[in-house]
Amino acid sequence: MKAMQVISLTLLFVIAASAQVFKPGRCPNPAVQANFDAARYLGTWYEIQKLPTNFQVGQCGTALYSLKAPGLIGVFNSELLDDGTINSVHGTAKVMDPAEPAKLGVSFSEYQPRGPYWVLSTDFDGHSLVYGCTDFGLFHMELSWILSREPTLPEETIEELHGILSSFGASVDKMVPTIQEPNYCSAMNQ
Repeated sequence: MKAMQVISLTLLFVIAASAQVFKPGRCPNPAVQANFDAARYLGTWYEIQKLPTNFQVGQCGTALYSLKAPGLIGVFNSELLDDGTINSVHGTAKVMDPAEPAKLGVSFSEYQPRGPYWVLSTDFDGHSLVYGCTDFGLFHMELSWILSREPTLPEETIEELHGILSSFGASVDKMVPTIQEPNYCSAMNQ
């Protein structure tokens, strides 16, 4: 058991250095959006804030969701990197349990296990709050995004979504804003 703790702690420090958000203990189990309708969720969402990740490091982030097949949503994420290039990735999202349709699993490779993509709150036309968490023995890794149908979101809406995250102990203090200024993000539209 002691060897497992040493390995877990070593892994924690190595991964923590790569900008992920890790916390001790197991993942929380927050409530998700009631009456989630995947068809209404389709379309373009702009990233307003996120918890830092090592796989998403740019600005002007967008997510485009489309119906690929019944029960399977196409995912196209893109962002503008500091060097002016566009980083993008295709994937799929799938409802993992029909009894909880707001709990999706997302994968960007047929060989990758589906990661949690839980829609905690959405009005489908303005905002979406997404949370994901993965357990790693003695600690867990959190992911979260605040998304909007427009490149901006009212501050009071952001504060309300932060309140949801805070209610179950998510790392709201580590959320970082995403630049969505039209002049800066113009390369994404070319």
